[in-house]
Amino acid sequence: MSFKESLSELKDIDFADLDIQQIGVWPAALKTILVVSIVLVIVGLGYFLKVKDISLLTERGAVKERELLQEYQSKAFLAANLDAYRQQMIELDETFGALLEQLPKDTEVPGLLEDITEVAYGSGLVMKSINLQPEKVSEFYVELPIKIDVTGDYHDFGSFVSGVASLPRIVTLHDYVIKQSDGSRLNMQIDAKTYRYKAEVEQ
Repeated sequence: MSFKESLSELKDIDFADLDIQQIGVWPAALKTILVVSIVLVIVGLGYFLKVKDISLLTERGAVKERELLQEYQSKAFLAANLDAYRQQMIELDETFGALLEQLPKDTEVPGLLEDITEVAYGSGLVMKSINLQPEKVSEFYVELPIKIDVTGDYHDFGSFVSGVASLPRIVTLHDYVIKQSDGSRLNMQIDAKTYRYKAEVEQ
């Protein structure tokens, strides 16, 4: 049967007379259309009910695969450089330990004040006063401020600052004020700060 004949046969069909129970005697063109429609419905339902879910799972699997590959590459890089990292950790521990040694302990603060006083006298300064101020607690360390009041000249002050910087303990100098004192001498008030590591019981 040609395509034209099939179309002509479809035109002659009275759809009101069709009975689903007598589908076997329907025209061939109509049965073909019905079969094709059923197949398309089955394929469509199969896609939306099964294939689409599988496709989504495949996409998720591909994304997960890329993430795992990136994670693997990152860990492989770390593993390849593990020895270098271990060596760096050893060096950092040694550096940190050396820095901690430069921070005075509570029992060493009086000795540090004596060292600063000796540096002042050795620089030709007259020590008027040196006083500890209240501690300032930070997240990882405790700051120990020291008020220093000395008299001398500019060269003596320079020698004093250099001497304090050379102390084996970490001491920083801040907020100095220099004023004229009696005669040709000058008066300098300066804040020194030293630090100690914050013990675990203080954190």
